[in-house]
This record gives sequence, structure tokens and C-alpha cells, in this order.
Amino acid sequence: MIMTHRRLHVVQISFFSDPEERLPAQLLEAWSTLADVAEAVSRSSLRVSVVQASTHREHLKRNGVEYYFSPRDLFGELLHELGPDVFHVHGLDFPRDVLSLEALAPGVPIILQDHASQPPRLWRRAAWRRSMSVAAGIAFCSLEQARPFATAGVLRQGTPVYEIPESTSRFTPGDTQQARRTMEVSGDPLVLWIGHLDENKDPLTVLDGISEAAQYLPGLQLWCCFGAAPLLREVRKRIAADAALRPRVHLLGRVSHERVEQLMRAADVFALGSHREGSGYSLIEALACGLPPVVTDIPSFRSLTAAGKVGKLWPCGDSHAFCEALRSITGRVDSEMRASVRAHFERELSFDALGSKLVAMYADVIERKRGNVRSMGAAVHNL
Repeated sequence: MIMTHRRLHVVQISFFSDPEERLPAQLLEAWSTLADVAEAVSRSSLRVSVVQASTHREHLKRNGVEYYFSPRDLFGELLHELGPDVFHVHGLDFPRDVLSLEALAPGVPIILQDHASQPPRLWRRAAWRRSMSVAAGIAFCSLEQARPFATAGVLRQGTPVYEIPESTSRFTPGDTQQARRTMEVSGDPLVLWIGHLDENKDPLTVLDGISEAAQYLPGLQLWCCFGAAPLLREVRKRIAADAALRPRVHLLGRVSHERVEQLMRAADVFALGSHREGSGYSLIEALACGLPPVVTDIPSFRSLTAAGKVGKLWPCGDSHAFCEALRSITGRVDSEMRASVRAHFERELSFDALGSKLVAMYADVIERKRGNVRSMGAAVHNL
């Protein structure tokens, strides 16, 4: 930790406004990761403030973190008053705001954190290139996620890149049988899906794999929780047309966060078919519950599972590979495996682990700003 006469002050900024215009207290409950990331840092000796774009103006303090809700056009005055040592901006999609931030406080390092962004279209790349050039560092869940931005020419060579997950989870393991009784679910194995029914999550490939796996796992049951569901009609049609799926697939729809935790405690395997994720909040939650994952082999999932050392990875869109991965892990899920999954979460994704990574990143960019050689223990890369 950098030794100063006062606590290092980090201001985390979200320029994204809630389309539902919820009250600040409601938003903190709905966007739990906003508080989770801030609190992960505040557990260290750092001072943390969060500035959130909002149609409301309010100041809240929770668990040692100061939250400021304000319209974006009033950010300048607020940020000047806060006097931070580091800006941590959530999202890459706000180039004009980032450039305004740099003009407002030219001596303060700005860190950008990816939240499932994609390289911009050609006509937007100049603005992105300028905004990313003023960043003292950029955080991605996986280093691989930074490469498309470098290829597109918006991430300049030499910009420090940090591998840090987007968030953590407050979920904990629990008694499996008790959770099954509470949620009235069953399966041998009990496979759990938590994700939208859309093309990116690819539920149809997972259903094809479940149908194939049912030949070998007669007790298999799949329970699906989802919010947005543009493929719901196709999913229902696929289930109705397959005698192996009809008695095995249960579409629960939207489920409360508390019930998701219970379902993860009840399950044997967590499954997703995502083609792309910023990190994967539901995967992080599964790992927090000690639930072994069988998920696609994409950069963020590789990072979160230690390249598949935790659970199993399978190629996107390959239902047979999903079936084989599911079969290979079924029968091996026991208390020892669950404990191993939870231990991985504690080491790499817990509040303490995430906080340590963020603090090291903040310290590193400050040292670099001072012209010092990196010495703060941050896992930094240069593309």
C-alpha cells in the first residue's frame, strides 16, 4: 500500500443512467454489483466514493462507502468537491464523458473497466481511441478480451491492462438436501441454468445436449431461471417436440435473488451456453455456492474457472461436447468437489480477493503516474 498522509481516495463512476429512473436506495438493491465492487475496496484502508448517473440527487452512506446520485451534467462540480486520487469508470462506452473527466482533472489517473463492451463501429473509433488513450489502465476479466480493441486500433500499445473480474458475490454454500426441499426441486443430476433465453446464451444448444445426455443419465433434470426471453417460443417448441426433454426441463422464469441462491445450493451442476460474456455474474454466484460449472470455453469463463480447472469447459454451439462434459462431471460431484469450488472462489473472486486486485491496480497506476517502476503487485499486461 502506498504510504501517504491520508487515505487514498478512489471515486468509482457509472455514467449509465437507470432507464427505470428508480430511487437511489432502490437502485442499490437492484444493482447489487455497484455496491459489491465498492465495498470490496472499502474493506481495505482506501476511501471509496461512488458517483452514479441518475435523474435523482441524493447522498447515501452504506458500509463505509459514500454514494452520490446526480444528473451527469452536474458531475463536474461534484467530482471537483470530492478531490479523488483515482477515477475508476465502469464501462468503455462513454468516450465523451471520459474525455470531459480528463479535462476536469488532468492530473488524476483514470481507469476504465470493461463491462461486456465490443469494439465500436468504424465511425466511432476516433472518439474511442482518444478516450482510451487518456486511460492510465483498463481492466478486463480476461486479457483475451482486450485484444479485439487493440486490433480495432482503439487500445493503444503500452496501455496497462489488468485482469480483474467485474464483481463478486455474497452467496454462500448450504445444505443441498435442505435447499432441494425448500425449493421443491430434484434431479440426478440436478442441472441449473441461470441466464436469458437469447441467442448469446444459446439455450437451444444446451437443450440438444440435455436430450442427448438423458440417454445416459435417466435421472437428469434441468431447471431454468431467466429474465429476458426472446427465444422462449423456440425453447418451448423444442421441449414439446422431444420426449426426452418434456419431463426433464422446467422453465421457472424470473426468480428472486434469494431463491437463486437456494437453487444453486440445491443443484449438482451449473450450465450455460454463452458465446460471449463480460465476466458472468451467474457463474461467479455459482462458484460462490460451491456449484461446479459446465460452461462454454470463452475468455471470461476460462478466466473465472482457472482455464477449466474448476468444472468443465466446452466449445460454443457444440451440443455433443456439452453432453460429454456433463457426463464426465456427473457422479463426481460430492462435498469435496463443492468445497474445492468454494475454495477457488475464496482465493480468486471473494470480496477480499477482488478488493486486493483492485487496490493493487489503483496503487500501480498511481506509481506509474509518478514515473516509478511497477512495484505494487498488480497483475498488469501490455498488449
